[in-house]
Amino acid sequence: MARLLASNAPLCRELGARLRASPPPFAVTCARGSSDNAATFVKYLLEIQSGLVTASVGPSVTSVYAARPRMRDALFLAVSQSGRSPDILNLAQAGRDDGALTVALVNDTSSPLAATCEVVLPLHAGPEKSVAATKSFIAALAAGLQLVAHWSQDRALLDALDTLPDVLAKAAATDWSAALPALTDADNLFVVGRGVGFAVAQEAALKLKETSGVHAEAMSAAELMHGPWTLAGEHFPILLLSQREETRGGVNDLVTKLAERGVPVLVAGAAEGRARLALPGSEEAHPYLAPLALIQSFYPLVNAIALARGRNPDSPPRLRKVTETV
Repeated sequence: MARLLASNAPLCRELGARLRASPPPFAVTCARGSSDNAATFVKYLLEIQSGLVTASVGPSVTSVYAARPRMRDALFLAVSQSGRSPDILNLAQAGRDDGALTVALVNDTSSPLAATCEVVLPLHAGPEKSVAATKSFIAALAAGLQLVAHWSQDRALLDALDTLPDVLAKAAATDWSAALPALTDADNLFVVGRGVGFAVAQEAALKLKETSGVHAEAMSAAELMHGPWTLAGEHFPILLLSQREETRGGVNDLVTKLAERGVPVLVAGAAEGRARLALPGSEEAHPYLAPLALIQSFYPLVNAIALARGRNPDSPPRLRKVTETV
């Protein structure tokens, strides 16, 4: 992470200045899998910090339907570990052909995606051998966060980025094993987040599916109340990830309501209430850094869940490291 922040700072300063000089009318994200979860994080940052409406465009729009969405002058962000999926490449090329400013957040800088996009922000994660992406996911969050910080010239956020390597080191050493019994025995659960933290709820749910064979669904804390929470109960727990910012009040109310109805809630981070179990988080970190810390603490837990369920978390059945979709 220290390498990423140091290496990408000049690129982000230059790109931030370019975006301030010529503000795009909207932004487009393009990604699949864990990378699409990372794109969700960047979407929230762009809309909060820059006021930029940001849409996730389905790559199949160009690769399957042969449509050409109008993206002239937009900011186009493609996020990928491998940079080799044909549908991502197709949409990135369509964006560049139409006059969008195409930016790749990509781990493999020798990939076709890096060659297709005008600007490349490397993820600097090194070879990732496990099928399920972990360090490249956190790196994508950090790369997007660094770009937004330089674009918005948010001094507090820029200063907070300097602490990120230490925040992640502390998070990696944080023990969440108390959650192991409840989550190992669950075949179904919700992973809940809100705002800038929703992306890591999506990522945690995906990792539970990939590595552990648990049917986990990511859910916004706001959306949960619109019907889905009727599923939750003693054998359908909720893992809630929360950061200390504007969404905290509503998340605390949700924890209280769930507890009143006997739903087992495991809370990580800043939320308060009568949770079945409270897991430590990086509450002192900047709210935009907190999601990165939470997912860093979650990864050792999900590794342990997979092993406890008799699965190999590095090589899930039927999955390959590079998934090439059309």
